[in-house]
Amino acid sequence: MERHEILEHARIVNAVVESRGDMNATEVGPAIAQSWNRCVRDFGLDPVRDEPVVVLDSRELKDRQEPLESLRAIAQGEMATLYQQLSGSGFSVLLTYREGVVLDYLGDPSFSDAARQCGMVEGALWSEQYQGTNGMGTCAIEQRPLLVHHHEHFLARNVGLTCSAAPIFDHEGRLMAVLDASSFSHLAQQHTLVLVNMSAQMIENRTFLCNFRDHYALRFHSRPEFIGTLWEGALALNEEGYILAANRSALFQLGYKKHADLAGLQLRDLFNTGMDALLGRNNQGWLNPVALYEAKRGNRFFGLVQPPESRSSVLSGRAARQAVIENPPAGDEKVIRLSELQFGDQTMEHNVHCAKRVLGRDIPILLLGETGTGKEVFAQGVHQEQAGGKRPFVAVNCASIPETLIESELFGYKSGAFTGANREGRRGKILQANGGTLFLDEIGDMPVMLQARLLRVLEEREVIPLGGETPVKVDIKLISATHRDLKELVAEGRFREDLYYRLQGITLNLPPLRERGDKRELINHILSLECGEKERVGLSKGALRQLESYAWPGNIRQLRNVLRTALALCDGPEITIYDLPEEICAQAPRSEADDSAGSSKETPLSALEMAERETILLNLEKSRWNVTLAARNLKISRNTLYRKMNNLNIRINKEE
Repeated sequence: MERHEILEHARIVNAVVESRGDMNATEVGPAIAQSWNRCVRDFGLDPVRDEPVVVLDSRELKDRQEPLESLRAIAQGEMATLYQQLSGSGFSVLLTYREGVVLDYLGDPSFSDAARQCGMVEGALWSEQYQGTNGMGTCAIEQRPLLVHHHEHFLARNVGLTCSAAPIFDHEGRLMAVLDASSFSHLAQQHTLVLVNMSAQMIENRTFLCNFRDHYALRFHSRPEFIGTLWEGALALNEEGYILAANRSALFQLGYKKHADLAGLQLRDLFNTGMDALLGRNNQGWLNPVALYEAKRGNRFFGLVQPPESRSSVLSGRAARQAVIENPPAGDEKVIRLSELQFGDQTMEHNVHCAKRVLGRDIPILLLGETGTGKEVFAQGVHQEQAGGKRPFVAVNCASIPETLIESELFGYKSGAFTGANREGRRGKILQANGGTLFLDEIGDMPVMLQARLLRVLEEREVIPLGGETPVKVDIKLISATHRDLKELVAEGRFREDLYYRLQGITLNLPPLRERGDKRELINHILSLECGEKERVGLSKGALRQLESYAWPGNIRQLRNVLRTALALCDGPEITIYDLPEEICAQAPRSEADDSAGSSKETPLSALEMAERETILLNLEKSRWNVTLAARNLKISRNTLYRKMNNLNIRINKEE
C-alpha cells in the first residue's frame, strides 16, 4: 500500500472507533466496528503497525496440534476438497486453533509466496490480539461464519486480503477450531463463505461421530435424502436410550438452544419410540430408515441408527445412506387429491375451490396456517391435480436448513463444489422442480439476503448455481407456506415487500384442527388411512369424544401421530381411551351441551372400558379408596390412575 492509502485507512479506523457505536457514522458493518474497537481499546493495536508476525516454534506448535489430532485428520480431507473447489482462484485454506494458531495450511501456488510474506504459515498467530481484525481471529471471537474483505481488516498491511472463516464446535458447543479460506481477490465472494461453512460443518459432524464411535448414533432429518450429508442431525445414545450428546443440526431441528438441554434426556422424550423399538424394526434397526415423530409437536423425521464401531457386521455409512434413498417409508407414494382434504368444513371447501380455479395458470399460491395444519399435503394435492405423478414435486423447509446453507440448497452448486457427499456438484431444489412444483415451506424464515435472489428467479425464470456463471431456464409452479404474519415481517424490514406481493397470487388460510367443522369426519378419515390394508379398526365413543374435545396444538400432524400410536397399542378392533396418550385424556371431554340433542349426559363406555372400570373399582375397594395404594397395586402412577378414573366416570365423592 502507498503511504497515503495507509493513512487513509487509519483515518477510517479511528473515525469508527471514536464514533462509539454510532452506526450512522461508520463505514463498516457492526461486527467489524466492534472488532476495530476491541483492537484499539482491549489490545492497544495501531492500524499502521507493521511488526513481524509471531510464529510459534515447532514444540509449541506440536502442543497445539496433538489435542486435535482426530479433528485434524478429518479436516485435512475436507481442506483438500475445499482447495480443489477453489483451485485456480489464488486461495489458501487454513485450519487454526481456537486461540488463532495456524495448525494446518494448504495453499494455491500462485498465493503461497505472498501468503508466507503476510504470515500465513503453520504456527503463525492470527488472533485479534496479534493480527487485528481478520477472518480467523475475528471468527473465533464472534463464533459464527464471517467474511472480512480488504479494508475491513484492522491492520493496513492486511488490507489486500479477503478472508472467509467458519467456526468448528465440539459436542458441548465449545469452539475447537476455525476453518479459513484467504486470497488477494478483489471481490468479496459470498459463495466462498458458504463453501467454507459447509466444509466446517462437515468436519464438525464427522468429528462428532468419531468421538462417539463406541456408542449408538441416531442420524436424522425431516428429508430422508439429507441423512448422511452435512445437514443431518446426530444424537449419541447409550444402550438404554439416554442421550449423551447432539450435534448443532440436531439442536436446530428439535428446537433446542443449548447442548445441556438435551443431555440426559431419553430417546422417548424426543421421539415416539424407545431404543428397543428403534433397533427392533424389522430386526435390522440400522439397515432401513424409520419414520420418527417428535414427541412434543408431532413433526415427522426419518432416522437411521449407526451402531457402535465394534459391531462391524452392519452396513457401512455409505450403504446405509443408499438404503435411506432406495427404501422410502411405505405410504409416501399415495396419491393425494384436493377433494380428500375437506369433509364439509366451509373454509377448506373454499380453499379447494379456489385452488382448482387457478390450476394451469402462472399464479403462485401462498398458504397460511399454524404448524401442522397440512400445508404441504395441500400443496401436494394442488400439484397432483395440475401436474400428475410424472412431474416433480420438490419441497424445501426454509426453517429446517441453517441460514448459511439454504442458498446452496435452493440454487445448487457448480461441478466439483459439493462438500461431503457429492464431489460432482448438485442441482439445487429449484432446478430439481423444473417442469413441476416447488413448495417453499416456512417462507417467512428465509434469510433476507436470499429473498432478492428468489425474487429474481421468479421474475426471470432462470437460476444461476452457486459458483456458476451461466443461467439455467426453469419452469415451476410455486407454492409457498408460512405460519408467520408476513405483513408484520414486511413492516419490520425482515421480509421484502416486493417478494411478498410476488408470492401472493392467491392466499389461502388453512384453519387449525380445533376450529374445523368436519373434525369428526377428518379423524375417521385419517384413522382409515393409518389402517391402510390392515383390518379396519374403529374408535370407541369415549375415545372419539376425547379426540374431538382436545385442543390439538400440533393440529393434523399431531392427530396423525396419536392415531398411529393408538393403533399400535390397541388389542382389539376398537381404539379406546386406554390407548390414547395421557395428555389427550387429561383434558375434560365435551360437556352435554356440545353433544347432539337427545344424547345421554355420559357417553356409554365400550366393553373393554367397562372391564377396565371394574378392575379399577375393585382395587380401590381393596385399598379402602386410598388412590396411592391402589395405583401401586395396579403398577401405574397416581396421576395415571386419576386420569383413568376421570375418563371412566369414577368419582370418589360419589362412591364413598
